[in-house]
Amino acid sequence: MAEGTLRERAMRGDTVRGAMVFECFSPGIAQILTLAGAEFAMFDMEHTGLGFETFKSLAATCRGLPIAPMVRVPRGEYHFLARALDVGAQGVMVPMVESVAQARAIAEATRYPPTGRRGAAFGFAHDDYAPGDLDAKIRALDARNLVVAQIETERGLSVVEGIAAVEGIDVLWVGHFDLTNFLGIPGEFDNAIYLDAIARVVAAGRRHSKGLGFMPTDARLAMRYRGLGFNVLAAGTDPAVLMNGYRAILSPLGEGAP
Repeated sequence: MAEGTLRERAMRGDTVRGAMVFECFSPGIAQILTLAGAEFAMFDMEHTGLGFETFKSLAATCRGLPIAPMVRVPRGEYHFLARALDVGAQGVMVPMVESVAQARAIAEATRYPPTGRRGAAFGFAHDDYAPGDLDAKIRALDARNLVVAQIETERGLSVVEGIAAVEGIDVLWVGHFDLTNFLGIPGEFDNAIYLDAIARVVAAGRRHSKGLGFMPTDARLAMRYRGLGFNVLAAGTDPAVLMNGYRAILSPLGEGAP
């Protein structure tokens, strides 16, 4: 087993492997991803319609497995962040973080006092319904829960240094499709403008000891972005992975093969 929590490893630059889950919200997905080598599952609420009750059940299926349930919330408001953590998320991803003030609000919403403003409710899903010393629980949960800020707009990129400096933001995650859109170069991932943006995010993350996240869609991209400095890598998308797997089996048969 690797030493340190997933959050500690992500922030010190160790490679942390996971998966983005957009469609396969089934009871078996946590075990399937564990067997595939994933250390975390990032369930998406931004684009999929996934709700908190379903996510709570998904998080429960991770209990007892060496995989951390995480969730991308629709936006960085308190009622999304605190609720996601309370129902069992061990990490939250926030899309389109565009200012230092927004990053600070996210950090406050996800940490207990005195460092944050998260409301307290113990003996529920997030602490496995267990009794125990409250001070110890607060320290353990604040140390465990991973907070990911997505840098995926020109506004976020312009202040990435300030966002990276915020205590309580643990990972900077490049949303590469949106970033190229907002930079005016949709899908041009070899464009010098995009590559310069990537270098800026990596430099800011390393300067402030933050993890760096990316969603590779194949092994080639995973290795390329790890080489660029990204260490928190989540395979995706699950519809594409599933489709490609089925296609690999069926396509040799041809259409209408006897």
